[in-house]
Amino acid sequence: MSIYEPGRRVAIIAGVRTPFAKAGTTLRHLNAIELGKAAVSELIHRSNLDVNAVDLIVFGTVVPNVLAPNIAREVALMPLFPKNVQAWSVSRACASANQAITDAADQIALGHAHIAIAGGSESLSNVPILHSRGFSDALVAASKAKTLGQRLQAFAKVRAKDFIPITPAIAEVTTGESMGQSAEKMAKLNSISRREQDELALASHMNAARGTSDGRLTAEIAPMYVPPKYEQTMTADNGIRSDTSIEQLSALKPVFDRRYGSVTAGNASPLTDGGAAVLLMSEERAKALGYTPLAYIRSYAYAAIDPGEQLLQAPVLAAPVALKRAGLTLQDMDLVEMHEAFAAQVLSNLRGFESKYWAGRAGFSSPVGEVDRSKLNVMGGSVAIGHPFGATGARITTTLVNELGRRGGQFGLMTVCAAGGLGFAMVVERA
Repeated sequence: MSIYEPGRRVAIIAGVRTPFAKAGTTLRHLNAIELGKAAVSELIHRSNLDVNAVDLIVFGTVVPNVLAPNIAREVALMPLFPKNVQAWSVSRACASANQAITDAADQIALGHAHIAIAGGSESLSNVPILHSRGFSDALVAASKAKTLGQRLQAFAKVRAKDFIPITPAIAEVTTGESMGQSAEKMAKLNSISRREQDELALASHMNAARGTSDGRLTAEIAPMYVPPKYEQTMTADNGIRSDTSIEQLSALKPVFDRRYGSVTAGNASPLTDGGAAVLLMSEERAKALGYTPLAYIRSYAYAAIDPGEQLLQAPVLAAPVALKRAGLTLQDMDLVEMHEAFAAQVLSNLRGFESKYWAGRAGFSSPVGEVDRSKLNVMGGSVAIGHPFGATGARITTTLVNELGRRGGQFGLMTVCAAGGLGFAMVVERA
Protein backbone atom coordinates (compact mmCIF):
# COMPACT_ATOMS: atom_id res chain seq x y z
CA MET A 1 0.00 0.00 0.00
CA SER A 2 1.42 3.38 -1.01
CA ILE A 3 2.06 5.98 1.68
CA TYR A 4 0.97 8.64 -0.84
CA GLU A 5 -2.68 9.51 -1.28
CA PRO A 6 -3.84 8.16 -4.67
CA GLY A 7 -3.92 10.83 -7.36
CA ARG A 8 -2.44 13.58 -5.17
CA ARG A 9 -0.45 15.76 -7.57
CA VAL A 10 2.20 18.37 -6.79
CA ALA A 11 1.94 21.54 -8.87
CA ILE A 12 4.77 23.90 -9.82
CA ILE A 13 3.15 27.33 -9.60
CA ALA A 14 6.02 29.75 -10.23
CA GLY A 15 9.78 30.14 -10.18
CA VAL A 16 12.11 33.10 -9.73
CA ARG A 17 15.86 33.55 -9.53
CA THR A 18 18.43 36.24 -9.10
CA PRO A 19 20.72 37.10 -11.98
CA PHE A 20 23.63 34.65 -12.07
CA ALA A 21 26.98 36.41 -11.78
CA LYS A 22 30.48 35.05 -12.17
CA ALA A 23 32.13 34.69 -8.78
CA GLY A 24 34.11 37.76 -7.77
CA THR A 25 32.02 40.11 -9.92
CA THR A 26 28.74 41.98 -9.49
CA LEU A 27 27.16 39.97 -6.65
CA ARG A 28 30.34 39.32 -4.68
CA HIS A 29 29.18 41.43 -1.72
CA LEU A 30 26.10 39.24 -1.14
CA ASN A 31 26.28 35.95 0.71
CA ALA A 32 24.18 32.87 -0.05
CA ILE A 33 21.59 33.74 2.58
CA GLU A 34 21.05 37.20 1.10
CA LEU A 35 20.80 35.75 -2.41
CA GLY A 36 18.29 33.17 -1.21
CA LYS A 37 16.19 35.82 0.51
CA ALA A 38 16.15 37.92 -2.66
CA ALA A 39 14.87 35.02 -4.78
CA VAL A 40 12.23 33.94 -2.26
CA SER A 41 11.01 37.49 -1.60
CA GLU A 42 10.51 38.13 -5.30
CA LEU A 43 8.77 34.77 -5.69
CA ILE A 44 6.26 35.71 -2.98
CA HIS A 45 5.57 39.15 -4.46
CA ARG A 46 5.22 37.95 -8.05
CA SER A 47 2.84 35.14 -7.10
CA ASN A 48 0.84 37.42 -4.76
CA LEU A 49 0.92 34.69 -2.15
CA ASP A 50 -0.31 35.08 1.41
CA VAL A 51 2.84 34.24 3.42
CA ASN A 52 0.69 32.91 6.26
CA ALA A 53 -0.34 30.08 3.96
CA VAL A 54 3.23 28.78 3.48
CA ASP A 55 3.70 25.49 5.32
CA LEU A 56 7.41 24.99 4.85
CA ILE A 57 10.60 26.14 3.17
CA VAL A 58 13.32 23.79 1.97
CA PHE A 59 16.56 25.26 0.68
CA GLY A 60 19.80 23.83 -0.64
CA THR A 61 23.38 25.02 -0.55
CA VAL A 62 26.69 23.25 -1.08
CA VAL A 63 29.19 25.44 0.76
CA PRO A 64 27.26 26.57 3.85
CA ASN A 65 28.02 29.54 6.03
CA VAL A 66 29.67 28.03 9.12
CA LEU A 67 28.05 30.72 11.29
CA ALA A 68 24.55 30.06 9.91
CA PRO A 69 24.50 26.51 8.49
CA ASN A 70 20.69 26.17 8.22
CA ILE A 71 20.19 28.53 5.28
CA ALA A 72 16.53 27.56 4.92
CA ARG A 73 15.70 28.76 8.41
CA GLU A 74 17.60 32.02 7.85
CA VAL A 75 15.51 32.62 4.72
CA ALA A 76 12.33 31.77 6.63
CA LEU A 77 13.22 34.23 9.38
CA MET A 78 13.20 37.29 7.16
CA PRO A 79 10.44 39.74 8.18
CA LEU A 80 8.25 38.65 5.28
CA PHE A 81 7.27 35.38 6.99
CA PRO A 82 5.66 34.49 10.31
CA LYS A 83 8.22 32.91 12.63
CA ASN A 84 6.43 29.56 12.79
CA VAL A 85 7.21 28.51 9.21
CA GLN A 86 9.20 25.30 9.44
CA ALA A 87 12.36 25.18 7.35
CA TRP A 88 15.27 22.85 6.75
CA SER A 89 18.35 22.78 4.57
CA VAL A 90 19.60 20.08 2.24
CA SER A 91 22.80 19.36 0.38
CA ARG A 92 23.18 16.98 -2.55
CA ALA A 93 26.06 18.81 -4.22
CA CYS A 94 24.99 20.33 -7.55
CA ALA A 95 21.53 18.73 -7.22
CA SER A 96 20.82 20.45 -3.89
CA ALA A 97 17.93 22.56 -5.19
CA ASN A 98 16.48 19.45 -6.80
CA GLN A 99 16.67 17.71 -3.44
CA ALA A 100 14.91 20.69 -1.86
CA ILE A 101 12.16 20.54 -4.48
CA THR A 102 11.58 16.79 -4.13
CA ASP A 103 11.68 16.99 -0.32
CA ALA A 104 8.99 19.66 -0.41
CA ALA A 105 7.01 17.76 -3.05
CA ASP A 106 7.08 14.61 -0.93
CA GLN A 107 5.64 16.50 2.03
CA ILE A 108 2.83 17.78 -0.19
CA ALA A 109 2.22 14.35 -1.73
CA LEU A 110 2.04 12.83 1.74
CA GLY A 111 -0.56 15.36 2.78
CA HIS A 112 1.71 16.92 5.39
CA ALA A 113 1.71 20.28 3.60
CA HIS A 114 -0.19 22.16 0.91
CA ILE A 115 2.12 25.06 0.04
CA ALA A 116 5.91 24.99 0.02
CA ILE A 117 8.83 27.04 -1.23
CA ALA A 118 11.93 25.20 -2.37
CA GLY A 119 15.19 26.20 -4.00
CA GLY A 120 18.75 27.06 -3.19
CA SER A 121 21.54 29.57 -3.45
CA GLU A 122 25.30 29.80 -3.51
CA SER A 123 27.91 32.51 -3.18
CA LEU A 124 31.15 31.16 -4.54
CA SER A 125 32.62 34.62 -3.98
CA ASN A 126 32.27 33.99 -0.25
CA VAL A 127 33.51 30.48 0.45
CA PRO A 128 34.82 29.92 3.98
CA ILE A 129 38.59 30.16 4.39
CA LEU A 130 39.92 27.65 6.91
CA HIS A 131 42.92 27.76 9.20
CA SER A 132 45.55 25.04 9.13
CA ARG A 133 45.27 22.28 11.73
CA GLY A 134 48.31 23.62 13.58
CA PHE A 135 46.84 27.10 13.96
CA SER A 136 43.41 25.71 14.87
CA ASP A 137 44.95 23.56 17.61
CA ALA A 138 46.75 26.63 18.95
CA LEU A 139 43.51 28.64 19.02
CA VAL A 140 41.69 25.87 20.91
CA ALA A 141 44.52 25.54 23.41
CA ALA A 142 44.63 29.30 23.92
CA SER A 143 40.87 29.42 24.51
CA LYS A 144 41.30 26.91 27.35
CA ALA A 145 44.30 28.65 28.90
CA LYS A 146 43.80 30.27 32.30
CA THR A 147 46.85 32.51 32.34
CA LEU A 148 48.69 34.78 29.92
CA GLY A 149 51.69 32.45 30.05
CA GLN A 150 49.60 29.48 29.03
CA ARG A 151 48.13 31.46 26.12
CA LEU A 152 51.58 32.43 24.90
CA GLN A 153 52.75 28.83 25.24
CA ALA A 154 49.80 27.68 23.12
CA PHE A 155 51.02 29.85 20.23
CA ALA A 156 54.70 29.04 20.72
CA LYS A 157 54.47 25.99 18.47
CA VAL A 158 52.83 27.85 15.60
CA ARG A 159 55.04 28.06 12.51
CA ALA A 160 54.86 30.30 9.45
CA LYS A 161 53.30 27.50 7.36
CA ASP A 162 50.42 27.31 9.86
CA PHE A 163 49.23 30.73 8.74
CA ILE A 164 48.64 29.58 5.15
CA PRO A 165 44.84 29.55 4.65
CA ILE A 166 43.01 26.54 3.29
CA THR A 167 40.22 27.05 0.75
CA PRO A 168 37.64 24.35 -0.09
CA ALA A 169 38.62 22.41 -3.20
CA ILE A 170 36.17 21.34 -5.90
CA ALA A 171 37.55 17.83 -5.68
CA GLU A 172 36.43 14.41 -4.55
CA VAL A 173 37.57 13.50 -1.07
CA THR A 174 37.65 9.80 -1.95
CA THR A 175 39.68 10.11 -5.16
CA GLY A 176 41.42 13.49 -4.96
CA GLU A 177 40.25 14.21 -8.50
CA SER A 178 38.83 17.62 -9.29
CA MET A 179 35.61 17.86 -11.28
CA GLY A 180 37.58 19.13 -14.24
CA GLN A 181 39.93 16.16 -14.13
CA SER A 182 36.91 13.86 -13.97
CA ALA A 183 35.40 15.60 -17.00
CA GLU A 184 38.67 15.07 -18.86
CA LYS A 185 38.55 11.38 -17.98
CA MET A 186 34.97 11.12 -19.26
CA ALA A 187 35.89 12.85 -22.50
CA LYS A 188 38.66 10.32 -23.13
CA LEU A 189 36.66 7.25 -22.08
CA ASN A 190 33.70 8.24 -24.25
CA SER A 191 35.74 9.44 -27.25
CA ILE A 192 34.43 13.00 -27.07
CA SER A 193 36.35 15.44 -29.22
CA ARG A 194 37.34 18.99 -28.40
CA ARG A 195 35.27 20.17 -31.38
CA GLU A 196 32.09 18.55 -30.01
CA GLN A 197 32.61 20.21 -26.64
CA ASP A 198 33.18 23.64 -28.13
CA GLU A 199 30.14 23.29 -30.38
CA LEU A 200 27.95 22.43 -27.41
CA ALA A 201 29.38 25.39 -25.47
CA LEU A 202 28.68 27.70 -28.41
CA ALA A 203 25.08 26.46 -28.59
CA SER A 204 24.72 27.13 -24.86
CA HIS A 205 25.83 30.74 -25.26
CA MET A 206 23.80 31.37 -28.41
CA ASN A 207 20.59 29.92 -26.97
CA ALA A 208 21.04 31.82 -23.70
CA ALA A 209 21.78 35.03 -25.61
CA ARG A 210 18.57 34.66 -27.60
CA GLY A 211 16.59 33.91 -24.45
CA THR A 212 18.04 37.02 -22.85
CA SER A 213 17.50 39.36 -25.78
CA ASP A 214 13.88 38.31 -26.34
CA GLY A 215 13.08 38.45 -22.62
CA ARG A 216 12.31 34.80 -21.95
CA LEU A 217 15.23 34.34 -19.56
CA THR A 218 15.13 37.79 -18.01
CA ALA A 219 11.44 37.31 -17.20
CA GLU A 220 12.54 34.70 -14.65
CA ILE A 221 15.03 37.05 -13.01
CA ALA A 222 14.52 39.34 -10.02
CA PRO A 223 16.46 42.57 -10.71
CA MET A 224 19.13 43.15 -8.07
CA TYR A 225 20.43 46.46 -6.76
CA VAL A 226 24.15 45.86 -6.52
CA PRO A 227 25.92 46.60 -3.23
CA PRO A 228 27.77 48.34 -1.73
CA LYS A 229 26.47 51.58 -3.31
CA TYR A 230 23.21 50.18 -4.74
CA GLU A 231 23.51 52.51 -7.73
CA GLN A 232 23.67 49.74 -10.32
CA THR A 233 20.85 47.33 -11.17
CA MET A 234 21.66 43.84 -12.43
CA THR A 235 18.87 42.43 -14.59
CA ALA A 236 20.59 39.65 -16.55
CA ASP A 237 23.29 37.00 -16.20
CA ASN A 238 26.80 38.30 -16.81
CA GLY A 239 28.46 35.14 -18.13
CA ILE A 240 26.56 34.81 -21.40
CA ARG A 241 28.74 35.60 -24.42
CA SER A 242 26.62 36.56 -27.41
CA ASP A 243 29.80 37.51 -29.27
CA THR A 244 31.70 34.25 -28.88
CA SER A 245 32.45 31.94 -31.80
CA ILE A 246 33.74 28.46 -32.49
CA GLU A 247 37.07 30.03 -33.44
CA GLN A 248 37.38 31.84 -30.12
CA LEU A 249 36.41 28.75 -28.13
CA SER A 250 38.82 26.58 -30.10
CA ALA A 251 41.69 28.94 -29.32
CA LEU A 252 41.44 28.43 -25.55
CA LYS A 253 44.00 26.17 -23.90
CA PRO A 254 43.03 23.06 -21.89
CA VAL A 255 43.01 23.66 -18.14
CA PHE A 256 43.14 20.28 -16.45
CA ASP A 257 45.33 18.29 -18.85
CA ARG A 258 47.48 20.83 -20.63
CA ARG A 259 49.11 18.36 -23.00
CA TYR A 260 46.35 15.97 -24.03
CA GLY A 261 43.22 17.59 -22.61
CA SER A 262 40.12 19.09 -24.18
CA VAL A 263 38.30 20.72 -21.23
CA THR A 264 38.77 24.49 -21.25
CA ALA A 265 37.34 27.49 -19.43
CA GLY A 266 35.13 27.98 -22.49
CA ASN A 267 33.42 24.59 -22.43
CA ALA A 268 33.00 24.37 -18.65
CA SER A 269 30.56 26.15 -16.35
CA PRO A 270 32.07 29.06 -14.40
CA LEU A 271 32.02 29.48 -10.63
CA THR A 272 28.91 31.57 -10.01
CA ASP A 273 26.86 33.44 -7.41
CA GLY A 274 23.07 33.28 -7.42
CA GLY A 275 19.83 32.07 -5.88
CA ALA A 276 16.62 30.50 -7.18
CA ALA A 277 13.29 29.35 -5.75
CA VAL A 278 10.06 27.69 -6.87
CA LEU A 279 6.55 27.70 -5.41
CA LEU A 280 4.90 24.29 -5.01
CA MET A 281 1.28 23.51 -4.10
CA SER A 282 -1.01 20.56 -3.86
CA GLU A 283 -3.31 20.47 -6.88
CA GLU A 284 -6.42 21.00 -4.79
CA ARG A 285 -4.98 23.98 -2.90
CA ALA A 286 -3.83 25.60 -6.15
CA LYS A 287 -7.35 25.28 -7.56
CA ALA A 288 -8.93 26.57 -4.36
CA LEU A 289 -6.71 29.67 -4.39
CA GLY A 290 -7.16 30.30 -8.11
CA TYR A 291 -3.61 29.51 -9.24
CA THR A 292 -2.95 27.98 -12.63
CA PRO A 293 -0.03 25.53 -12.33
CA LEU A 294 2.80 25.81 -14.82
CA ALA A 295 3.31 22.05 -14.59
CA TYR A 296 3.06 19.05 -12.31
CA ILE A 297 5.86 16.84 -11.05
CA ARG A 298 5.21 13.53 -12.77
CA SER A 299 8.14 11.54 -11.37
CA TYR A 300 11.75 11.76 -10.25
CA ALA A 301 14.70 9.51 -9.44
CA TYR A 302 18.16 9.72 -7.92
CA ALA A 303 21.15 7.50 -8.62
CA ALA A 304 24.79 7.11 -7.66
CA ILE A 305 27.99 5.79 -9.17
CA ASP A 306 31.52 5.16 -7.93
CA PRO A 307 33.20 8.62 -8.04
CA GLY A 308 36.40 6.99 -9.23
CA GLU A 309 34.69 5.65 -12.36
CA GLN A 310 32.88 8.42 -14.28
CA LEU A 311 32.02 11.02 -11.67
CA LEU A 312 29.29 12.88 -13.57
CA GLN A 313 27.60 9.97 -15.36
CA ALA A 314 24.93 9.06 -12.76
CA PRO A 315 22.10 10.94 -14.57
CA VAL A 316 22.28 8.12 -17.11
CA LEU A 317 21.21 5.76 -14.33
CA ALA A 318 18.53 8.06 -12.91
CA ALA A 319 16.78 9.06 -16.16
CA PRO A 320 15.44 5.63 -17.20
CA VAL A 321 14.03 5.12 -13.70
CA ALA A 322 12.29 8.51 -13.72
CA LEU A 323 10.86 7.80 -17.19
CA LYS A 324 9.62 4.38 -16.12
CA ARG A 325 8.00 5.83 -13.00
CA ALA A 326 6.29 8.39 -15.22
CA GLY A 327 5.09 5.71 -17.62
CA LEU A 328 6.74 7.58 -20.48
CA THR A 329 9.69 7.34 -22.86
CA LEU A 330 12.28 9.80 -24.09
CA GLN A 331 10.31 10.11 -27.31
CA ASP A 332 7.39 11.52 -25.31
CA MET A 333 9.51 14.42 -24.06
CA ASP A 334 8.95 17.78 -25.73
CA LEU A 335 12.00 19.35 -24.07
CA VAL A 336 15.12 18.05 -22.32
CA GLU A 337 17.18 20.08 -19.87
CA MET A 338 20.62 18.80 -18.89
CA HIS A 339 22.73 20.64 -16.37
CA GLU A 340 25.97 21.59 -18.10
CA ALA A 341 28.74 21.20 -15.54
CA PHE A 342 31.03 20.57 -18.51
CA ALA A 343 30.31 20.09 -22.18
CA ALA A 344 32.20 16.79 -21.89
CA GLN A 345 29.81 15.64 -19.16
CA VAL A 346 26.71 16.51 -21.20
CA LEU A 347 28.06 14.66 -24.22
CA SER A 348 28.99 11.68 -22.04
CA ASN A 349 25.47 11.60 -20.64
CA LEU A 350 23.99 11.81 -24.14
CA ARG A 351 26.13 8.87 -25.25
CA GLY A 352 25.06 7.00 -22.13
CA PHE A 353 21.40 7.50 -23.01
CA GLU A 354 22.06 5.64 -26.27
CA SER A 355 24.15 2.87 -24.70
CA LYS A 356 22.95 -0.68 -24.03
CA TYR A 357 25.78 -1.01 -21.52
CA TRP A 358 24.52 1.91 -19.43
CA ALA A 359 20.93 0.74 -19.84
CA GLY A 360 22.00 -2.58 -18.35
CA ARG A 361 23.77 -0.80 -15.52
CA ALA A 362 20.47 0.93 -14.74
CA GLY A 363 18.58 -2.37 -14.85
CA PHE A 364 16.96 -1.97 -18.28
CA SER A 365 17.19 -4.07 -21.42
CA SER A 366 17.12 -1.19 -23.89
CA PRO A 367 18.65 2.32 -23.88
CA VAL A 368 16.76 5.52 -23.13
CA GLY A 369 17.50 6.62 -26.68
CA GLU A 370 18.94 9.51 -28.64
CA VAL A 371 18.11 13.03 -27.49
CA ASP A 372 16.85 15.32 -30.24
CA ARG A 373 19.35 18.19 -30.06
CA SER A 374 16.68 20.68 -31.13
CA LYS A 375 14.92 19.94 -27.82
CA LEU A 376 18.06 20.09 -25.64
CA ASN A 377 18.81 23.13 -23.45
CA VAL A 378 16.91 25.40 -25.80
CA MET A 379 17.41 28.38 -23.47
CA GLY A 380 21.09 27.71 -22.95
CA GLY A 381 22.66 25.94 -20.02
CA SER A 382 25.08 26.26 -17.16
CA VAL A 383 28.12 26.72 -19.41
CA ALA A 384 26.70 30.09 -20.47
CA ILE A 385 24.29 31.05 -17.70
CA GLY A 386 26.53 29.94 -14.83
CA HIS A 387 26.30 27.42 -12.02
CA PRO A 388 25.72 28.53 -8.42
CA PHE A 389 25.86 24.99 -7.03
CA GLY A 390 22.87 25.22 -4.68
CA ALA A 391 20.63 27.15 -7.08
CA THR A 392 20.99 25.47 -10.45
CA GLY A 393 18.32 22.81 -9.95
CA ALA A 394 15.64 25.43 -9.28
CA ARG A 395 16.82 27.51 -12.23
CA ILE A 396 16.51 24.53 -14.58
CA THR A 397 13.07 23.62 -13.21
CA THR A 398 11.76 27.15 -13.74
CA THR A 399 13.14 27.47 -17.26
CA LEU A 400 11.86 24.05 -18.31
CA VAL A 401 8.26 24.53 -17.18
CA ASN A 402 8.07 28.07 -18.56
CA GLU A 403 9.40 27.07 -21.96
CA LEU A 404 7.11 24.04 -22.11
CA GLY A 405 4.21 26.44 -21.69
CA ARG A 406 5.44 28.81 -24.37
CA ARG A 407 5.86 25.96 -26.85
CA GLY A 408 2.63 24.19 -25.96
CA GLY A 409 4.54 21.05 -25.00
CA GLN A 410 3.30 18.49 -22.51
CA PHE A 411 6.29 16.64 -21.04
CA GLY A 412 9.81 17.66 -20.08
CA LEU A 413 12.82 15.79 -18.71
CA MET A 414 15.60 17.36 -16.66
CA THR A 415 18.83 15.78 -15.45
CA VAL A 416 21.51 17.03 -13.08
CA CYS A 417 24.89 15.51 -12.32
CA ALA A 418 26.49 16.13 -8.94
CA ALA A 419 29.73 15.64 -7.05
CA GLY A 420 30.09 12.36 -5.21
CA GLY A 421 28.99 10.45 -8.31
CA LEU A 422 25.35 11.47 -7.82
CA GLY A 423 22.67 11.99 -10.43
CA PHE A 424 19.09 13.24 -10.62
CA ALA A 425 16.28 13.11 -13.17
CA MET A 426 12.74 14.50 -13.10
CA VAL A 427 9.79 14.36 -15.48
CA VAL A 428 7.37 17.28 -15.43
CA GLU A 429 3.96 17.41 -17.05
CA ARG A 430 2.43 20.65 -18.22
CA ALA A 431 -0.91 21.48 -16.71
